[in-house]
Amino acid sequence: MRSPRPRPGPVRFPRTNCKKPRGTGTVPAYGTYFDVANRARGASFARHANEATFGRKVSAAGPGGIDPELAAFIEAAIPSVWALETLILLKRDPDSAWTADQLVAEMRASTTLVANCLAGLQRAGLVMEQQGAVRYAPAAPALAVLSDRLHDAYRERPVSVVNIIAARRSDPLKGFADSFRLGGWKT
Repeated sequence: MRSPRPRPGPVRFPRTNCKKPRGTGTVPAYGTYFDVANRARGASFARHANEATFGRKVSAAGPGGIDPELAAFIEAAIPSVWALETLILLKRDPDSAWTADQLVAEMRASTTLVANCLAGLQRAGLVMEQQGAVRYAPAAPALAVLSDRLHDAYRERPVSVVNIIAARRSDPLKGFADSFRLGGWKT
């Protein structure tokens, strides 16, 4: 009976001409296949990989690279991704007023969903209703700046923004406390 063959581990190649990564002791004599492949991609990849692992500068940004003030605004003012999409649609042309039926047709959503989104955005002071139509009209310049930053963040990091919206808790006490926070943004 033959002895079982050992399972192959990672393919190892000798490391030659390797610079010592910052924050490590010695460079091992052999690297994995991925080390050799990364070295073949160029020094910039290795530099970015080392910076991601060793000695990375920590910014004041919160989860997903989103500013904590912006994350608090998202949690308090944007109840759902649908509401965010509604805000972006209204913000696209701030001078025009949209009826609920036009928004339903444009967004391909239900009337109830659009009504809930508009109610949340009105409570946040981001949209204004006039004669049965709504338009983007922030109640304060600070809200306009925050909504611009939100639009930019959603364009650059959509997953991070959606994760903040999805992580929002439906705690009634937190909602009560957030209503006072929104009052501070409107001034």
